[in-house]
Amino acid sequence: MTMPDLCLGIESSCDDTAAAVVASDRRILSSVIYDQALLHAAYGGVVPEIAARAHAERVDLCVAEALRQAGVGLAGLDLIAVTAGPGLIGGVLAGVMCAKGLSAATGVPLLGVNHLAGHALTPRLTDGIDYPYLLLLVSGGHCQFLAVRGPQDFRRLGGTIDDAPGEAFDKTARLLGLGYPGGPEVERAAAGGDPARFAFPRPLLDRPGCDLSFSGLKTAVRRAVDKLVAAQGGVTRQDRADLCAGFQAATADVLAEKTRRALAAFGTAAPVLAVAGGVAANRTIAGALRAVAAAAGARFVTPPLALCTDNAAMIAWAGIEQAAAGETSDMGLAARPRWPLDAGAAPQLGSGRKGAKA
Repeated sequence: MTMPDLCLGIESSCDDTAAAVVASDRRILSSVIYDQALLHAAYGGVVPEIAARAHAERVDLCVAEALRQAGVGLAGLDLIAVTAGPGLIGGVLAGVMCAKGLSAATGVPLLGVNHLAGHALTPRLTDGIDYPYLLLLVSGGHCQFLAVRGPQDFRRLGGTIDDAPGEAFDKTARLLGLGYPGGPEVERAAAGGDPARFAFPRPLLDRPGCDLSFSGLKTAVRRAVDKLVAAQGGVTRQDRADLCAGFQAATADVLAEKTRRALAAFGTAAPVLAVAGGVAANRTIAGALRAVAAAAGARFVTPPLALCTDNAAMIAWAGIEQAAAGETSDMGLAARPRWPLDAGAAPQLGSGRKGAKA
């Protein structure tokens, strides 16, 4: 297939229902996101059943609004790209079924896209960078270092062996009684804190390689809270600020050192370091990563925040690139809860009948 000119993207892998229309010349004609933050706020995290129901109720409305804003009808599309995994299966299924219905009704070609590939290819949409480049995907559910060598050619250099940073931020926020989503809340509280007050660990820095771990850091925060409660009966506002600042600093230190190692493993002189995912919006973390890139002589690229968090423009762009490379799907397209980008890499988070998690 030649490069499609106009692509409708649909994304519903977690707690944002999104649709977008993107052109092959990298113009984003529309990008609509219906978030579910209020639906999940009381639980301090995403509830899969609530998320799936909300996607099923909203995905067609989201698509209609994206087409309206773009001034494009279904007949004017060249491709429909949809997140087919990985993600919460109920949400992924809602998006896939919507995309299948639209394709069957209009005859517009269909393409299932890996959600992680959407993040990985976003720097090409926003900055037009060339292959290959090093990507740090750092979000609520994922954390990986990837050598991106083509629209379907990814080599994992390392990743988290347990919690992703965004997940650790959310759990820390919930522990400290902060709001959801936890990332912005922890960053806001940390602004008034002392990052050196609590001696939090920097997990896996004593081991070679680019793998990461955040579970132990999260546990260390819990233990610090327990000690404060035992000693003084509770946690003060300043305690909370210091805990957040210490947790954020430890996360930034780990990501910075592992990124330094990934740049060395990548092996290309003065490469591009691209950072995508919602955690990239954290100013302390972004600053630490920018400094690492500068020290290595690498160009630092991070998409705008609206394109770092889950969105459908990245899915549409990934669809455009992958369709141009010959990828196709049909009505047998299945929703996949697990779908590692580097199929040749050993599973990091375990595997089973449904395949490797990451």
